[in-house]
Amino acid sequence: MRFVDRSDAGRRLAAHLSELPRDRLVVLGLPRGGVVVAHEVASALGVPLDVILVRKLGATFQPELAMGAIGEDGVRVVDDEVARRVRASDFAAVEARERDELTRRAGRFRRGRERVSLVGCTALIVDDGIATGSTARAACAVARAHGAERVVVAAPIASGGAVSRLQRDADEVIVLDQPEAFRAIGEFYDDFSQTSDDEVMEILDRGR
Repeated sequence: MRFVDRSDAGRRLAAHLSELPRDRLVVLGLPRGGVVVAHEVASALGVPLDVILVRKLGATFQPELAMGAIGEDGVRVVDDEVARRVRASDFAAVEARERDELTRRAGRFRRGRERVSLVGCTALIVDDGIATGSTARAACAVARAHGAERVVVAAPIASGGAVSRLQRDADEVIVLDQPEAFRAIGEFYDDFSQTSDDEVMEILDRGR
């Protein structure tokens, strides 16, 4: 399955999610690219949109490989198999750098506004694709820490391994395709150009 861009992926994902109960449903986009997909989903379903802030901890020897992820309120998920291949001091340095970026993004994207309350709600966490699942797992933990009663993860594309791991953290995982050959999310998009902070803020302003 291929997508023109993230907006196309979001519209197609939204059509697949149309049967979800919408009572107390909140869509949470993972920055940056996932927010574009999430905006299309929230618009189609007519439910609130917010951002959920997490950061992948990329391995020092291969940044695209996740050692784990961190989220707001001190949430931390570690992939022990990958992390044991990295020195503790290097892991700590990566985590400190990503924690600083998480703080920066929280200040920039929220701009003093309160998060949409998740207490008693279903949190629908949306990304533009899921490779390892570490970031989405952290997002699940953040959503539950913020009071979500139910957590659903949705993406246009995901690896089979990531879906299997996420099923331990989410109540439901919904993806349009799980290709056997999965190397990078961008391979399944004609346009996978980077989403800017300004684009994310504009989308969040419209969503609110």
